[in-house]
Amino acid sequence: MPHVLLAGPLHRAGLTLLEEREDLTIEMLSPDDGRFASRAPDADAVLVWLEPITEALLERCPKLKVVARYGVGYDTVDIAACTARGIPVAVSNGANDLSVAEHAMMLMLAVARRTVAFDQRVRAGGWRFGPMPPMHELAGRSVLVIGYGRIGTRVARLCQAFGMKVFVHDPAFPTPRIAADGHTPAPDWKAVLPEIDVLTLHCPLTPATRGMVDAEAFRLMKPSAWLINTARGGVVDEPALVEALRSGRIAAAGLDVLAVEPPPKDHPLFAMENVVLSPHNAASPDECLAKMAVRSARNILDVFDGTIDPGFLVNPEVLRRNA
Repeated sequence: MPHVLLAGPLHRAGLTLLEEREDLTIEMLSPDDGRFASRAPDADAVLVWLEPITEALLERCPKLKVVARYGVGYDTVDIAACTARGIPVAVSNGANDLSVAEHAMMLMLAVARRTVAFDQRVRAGGWRFGPMPPMHELAGRSVLVIGYGRIGTRVARLCQAFGMKVFVHDPAFPTPRIAADGHTPAPDWKAVLPEIDVLTLHCPLTPATRGMVDAEAFRLMKPSAWLINTARGGVVDEPALVEALRSGRIAAAGLDVLAVEPPPKDHPLFAMENVVLSPHNAASPDECLAKMAVRSARNILDVFDGTIDPGFLVNPEVLRRNA
């Protein structure tokens, strides 16, 4: 009987799908259990959050038939090693687009309106007394959206609805498609940095994108510009970001992700009033967790049943090889 290992608690909407199947067993670990690596060798399927799936782990998992991600990022999974073993890696495409896009806009607005600073002021009894931190409107500002997938396209439309001028960079999309959507293509994204007010990131973390927003990029940006990152912390050269914020090279940042998660308690970003932080929870609204849970559970069951849609796989080529 196939055994499904859940690396953490799964939303009831997805768990119900798995529990309805009498032909498999389910094991669900708690977030602080620490036994995932030792339990994985007994699994036919694993559903992971940010747990690493390494080649060394896969060597100890001869029964494994599918790795399912509770999300869309897969930088913690060794895709090449999975592909070499004929193991499909499934992601919950389409489940978290809206939530992450909304979160990116929330960070953008929080930076623009100095939400955290004013919240703290009110709680301290300050109300509107004394000098006030400057606030800004989004309308009329230029934004560069890097990554034009499901999330990036939503962010671009939301920015447009706020009256922003939208630039888009994504090598995977032809410039006519971007232009047809009403945005300005930016094939050379660094060339437009001097023009933009907001840089928002929506690309996966790959060898090509790791550290792509570096010291050179910050030097090209306006001193009044903001960085928004709901993608992966590794896309940004974090020491360069810290220095850019400290020196006034850029004005502010709104970050849902960091290079190391959870971050050390003495992280330099914590002391900066021009930074808004959230704990990698852009895809954590209850509605989003339910959609991702259903898609993740369905991916596992579909692999078992031989009906998986290749569109939900990072490495669909394994289907042809396995067939």
